Amino acid sequence: MALLRPPLKSSLNSSYELFRMKKRLVLYLFVFTSVICCDISGLNSQVLQDTSIVRKINEGLDAMYNLEFKKADDFFDGIYRLYPDHPVSYLLKGINTYWKYYPLVADSPARSIFEENLKNCIRLSEEKPYSENYEAESILVNICARALLALFYADNGLVINVVPLVSGTYKYLRKSFELVAYYSDFYFFTGIYNYYREAYPRVRPVYKTLASLFPPGDMAKGLRELVTAAEKSIFLKVEAYSILTWIYTGFENNFLQASLYSNTLTNRYPANLYFKSMHIKNLLLLKQYDKAESLAKEMEQTASGAFFMGQLMVFNALIQENKYKNYDLAKKLYERGINTLSQLGEFGNEYSAYAYFGLSRVCESSGDKTCKKSYRRKAEELATFKKINFD
Repeated sequence: MALLRPPLKSSLNSSYELFRMKKRLVLYLFVFTSVICCDISGLNSQVLQDTSIVRKINEGLDAMYNLEFKKADDFFDGIYRLYPDHPVSYLLKGINTYWKYYPLVADSPARSIFEENLKNCIRLSEEKPYSENYEAESILVNICARALLALFYADNGLVINVVPLVSGTYKYLRKSFELVAYYSDFYFFTGIYNYYREAYPRVRPVYKTLASLFPPGDMAKGLRELVTAAEKSIFLKVEAYSILTWIYTGFENNFLQASLYSNTLTNRYPANLYFKSMHIKNLLLLKQYDKAESLAKEMEQTASGAFFMGQLMVFNALIQENKYKNYDLAKKLYERGINTLSQLGEFGNEYSAYAYFGLSRVCESSGDKTCKKSYRRKAEELATFKKINFD
């Protein structure tokens, strides 16, 4: 699913988060697998009542999360051949494209097919008589496609594309609250809404007015619902673990709890660099430098591209700064990380902020107060969560 990937900072990110929303990891990333609810007794479903199809989707998503894309393609192509004009087929294609080319940036050659598949999914899920005869399945795939498309737009700062998706999704999200009693997977949706509706305006007060337009949430209830989704869902465990990691790191600043969830994901999907980087970050926040260094070395064996290489430079800089007190090398690594991440636009902001926080501390160690303030200011301009600074 799409992780995973926690929401990145942009001017419309907050609006998106009000109805969802990752990074997570966080992903992250939002509930693509939510489409796969089993045991839809009492609810209308067309494709998802077929247990053999559900099994193929499950196996395909597991392969995808572990970056085994050829294996995932085989499963998803088989489903497409059986249901060529079904929204579930297009949703799976969109999800797989998102992960295969992650981070999916605005100028990626894969963008057009990604958007086309998800827009086809949304269109087909809203067509009658399907949307009436198979309402539950229709709502699931519709919300998932909209959420993933909105995540892509928000992460790339494409504000004008986010607005219509946000305004058109809320009615489907409200409907999902009525489905909670049938199976635990829907607790993922309700948990995210209940938590973010209250938590985000506290982090960014400027959005309190916007949030007031939506019904109240309940942060404690939202966390309980997400835990229920993580523990009892058959197909939403990964997304629930990912968003819980993001919440406990960024909003709750409970890095130990966050590390328990990120460790679970890392162990389950060892090839997934996004999950691995999320866990390294939590280990560094806990000042467990030996474990973080070991995992960073492991990540170096398979990492490529500016996104993950830039993260690795920042991780190694943090280790040099804090474990070895090698400020000169840390400074060089921070600067290299910023330069590498600058290629990614808004996708690079989070880790660039960590690097600027680090450079600020390096300046402080040498007694340069002007330099310290300058880098600190840059870091806070880029940071989604100012308390995640590794001080």
